Amino acid sequence: MSLQFDTRPAAYAVIVRDGRILLAYWKQDDKEGWTLPGGGLDFAEHPVDGCRREVFEETGYEAKIERMLGVDVGHWQDDVRPDGTVTDFEALRLVYEATVVGGELTHEVDGSTTHAAWIPLEDVGKLNRVSLVDTALRLHRERPENGKLS
Repeated sequence: MSLQFDTRPAAYAVIVRDGRILLAYWKQDDKEGWTLPGGGLDFAEHPVDGCRREVFEETGYEAKIERMLGVDVGHWQDDVRPDGTVTDFEALRLVYEATVVGGELTHEVDGSTTHAAWIPLEDVGKLNRVSLVDTALRLHRERPENGKLS
């Protein structure tokens, strides 16, 4: 049996600097929360290029994509698509570590995020956030140079 669902690849950046993480505030229909800068890839777009593009669009920063931290899968049942159809939706989310190399903090215009901010790591747990933020922080903390793996 073949299930009908949509899958979209996406790329996101974990950018941590001076004890703060760069997050973007996502708002779509009746859903909202803090998320990583990033998003869906354009057709045939390389994930690293897409991650850089999304970080710039959502935050105004130019990012250097350092390395992949991991992959996360999001699944939403009975998702209403932009064309009004209802189907299951899956996001294949590639999570990268990145650093800011230029630009200045600005707000996205006419996009899925309203603003971006540097949030102290100790405050993230208090935020209304998407699950990807917690997954990404766990992946970031488990990096060997962060002292969590041998």
